Amino acid sequence: MMRLHVGNKNYSSWSMRAWVLMRQARIDFEETLVRFDSFDADSEFKRQLAGLSPTGKVPVLETTIDGQPQVIWDTLAIAEYLAERFPDRGLWPDAAGARARARSVVAEMHSGFTALRGAFPMNIEARLPTVGERTLAEQPAVVADVARVTGLWLDCLSASEGPFLFGGFGIADAFFAPVVMRFRTYGVPLDAVSKDYAARIEQAQGVSQWIEGALAEKDFRPFEEPYRSAPDWPAACAREKR
Repeated sequence: MMRLHVGNKNYSSWSMRAWVLMRQARIDFEETLVRFDSFDADSEFKRQLAGLSPTGKVPVLETTIDGQPQVIWDTLAIAEYLAERFPDRGLWPDAAGARARARSVVAEMHSGFTALRGAFPMNIEARLPTVGERTLAEQPAVVADVARVTGLWLDCLSASEGPFLFGGFGIADAFFAPVVMRFRTYGVPLDAVSKDYAARIEQAQGVSQWIEGALAEKDFRPFEEPYRSAPDWPAACAREKR
């Protein structure tokens, strides 16, 4: 049985990619939570990952390859490994051209959009539309990243005819799922097609299960949220259910 080590579901966008991909593809795995306390060298988070991940980051997948224990510590490497091991799950598109395009899209998401990531850290529980409005008014690089993301979505959906970026839910959709969470939290305005796609991502089983887990954590990490004090959890959960 494979084991996936993830961070707090409310905050860990990188963990979300691998976890959602595996859940959505019905790939069995055991889960270990490596709770965020800080990312300092002497933190409990780093101590738990010592000897497991050379980068000291999550996610980390423990598996067995050719009868030997193997650790995979990069999100894209995890996705590629799963696509090789489970070729029947459709994680990449079948057609060679679409597959090449999907890999380009995923690679761009994996290494790009730094302005968007920095300005809109993932926080599934929160609703911060005022922060989003101010950021979009003051940071043109974030506006450009949002336009590039939605432009990619429109191009891919037009070519595949949906419902997801390359037809069925795949690696590309898992990689953009945390972006959908960011757009939701910060109230980023979306065109009709992008808004519908974001709604489908939220409703996908793997994503909805991740959101449910994030809301159940109630684990406020002050260093992840310097912009506010501890949330009013009952009120926040009531707002989410409406």
